Amino acid sequence: MERTRRSLLAAGATVGVVGAAGCLGGGGGGESGGGGNTLDTGEYDCDLSEPSDPNLDFRPVIGDSEADVVVRAFEDFTCGHCATYKLDHFPTIREEYIDPGEIRYEHWDFPIPVNETWAAPVASAARGVGDREGAEAFFEFASAAYESQGSYSGEAIGAAAEAAGADPCAAIADAQFTAYEEASMSDRSEGESMGVSGTPTIFVNGEAVDTYEAETIAAAIDEAL
Repeated sequence: MERTRRSLLAAGATVGVVGAAGCLGGGGGGESGGGGNTLDTGEYDCDLSEPSDPNLDFRPVIGDSEADVVVRAFEDFTCGHCATYKLDHFPTIREEYIDPGEIRYEHWDFPIPVNETWAAPVASAARGVGDREGAEAFFEFASAAYESQGSYSGEAIGAAAEAAGADPCAAIADAQFTAYEEASMSDRSEGESMGVSGTPTIFVNGEAVDTYEAETIAAAIDEAL
């Protein structure tokens, strides 16, 4: 078991990640749309209306909800390091610890924001997908959205929702009206109280992990199990 885990972690970890501490804020240029502007829905023929009753208490949680080991990941959907974490490192943690039910894994928003135009809209779309379709759909949406980072649009949000088996127009509406921004900012306040200053920041049972690389996170989880 240990040998298999070590080999998977070695394959899953990106060697020499530059600036593994993550995103510390600033920036925001180069992208347009969101932030109160009317989103271009592209191929989706959506009649956007403001969501009436978003569940601001929704928390994206996967794994064993009763597990003794709790992993919290604070992310900003406009942070390039968060995209690297979610696409290159998270799959290893998922395969080795989440799917077998060894840990409880929680997503927390921490809008720095790296990009003020898109941080709240994409986070709102993700939460809306999860609120309506469940946590698994949230994480599927998140991965698909990160693949579009740098070229976010209403159509990209709709496509990510569709990839997660969710209603694309509902997700675009959540982004358009930043329906879950209050929940995201509440997450940020919690992160600040825990000492979060950049993203992604990963906690294992309340202790911050040094980097977001899969091997480092796995070591912290193994120590806690």
